[in-house]
Amino acid sequence: VILKIQRNPLSYSYIPYIVYIYSGEENMNIFIDNRSGDPIYQQIFTQIRSQIIDGTLRHNDALPSMRSLAKDLRISVITTKRAYEELERAGFIYTVPGKGSFIAGENAELLREESLRQIEEHLEQVAVLAAAAGVSRAEIGEMYAMFAPDHTGQPVHTEPAGTENNGGTDE
Repeated sequence: VILKIQRNPLSYSYIPYIVYIYSGEENMNIFIDNRSGDPIYQQIFTQIRSQIIDGTLRHNDALPSMRSLAKDLRISVITTKRAYEELERAGFIYTVPGKGSFIAGENAELLREESLRQIEEHLEQVAVLAAAAGVSRAEIGEMYAMFAPDHTGQPVHTEPAGTENNGGTDE
């Protein structure tokens, strides 16, 4: 448990808030921020999901029991139960009665969907920046072509039209 103090600039007072951290044997870290606008079960869900996607938690790794996690995070078992149910519903974990909850096998479609969601978020940011800078779709396409992997998986770094390297001469 970490107790942090944040100064409230509006009233010149100090507001304590607690960040609970679970760091178990399963190489899993969970940070609960009571000041966050997200519900605690959602914070747990999001962090476990992220650790599954990035490979920190692997296929068949055991999750801590709901009671153990609730005790360590100082939250209700109902909250951990809801987070685990959401993870199971989304296909990230499976539960064996009497044994516990485990990381589900790599679901290629699930990981692909998560990647697509992240790409969409980035593209939305690109669209906003491009509009603000007056960059056209064609120019965005050219930029993408510079970094998109070719059939070998290697990025293609091409020079934009008219800027080709002419053998090191300055003609």
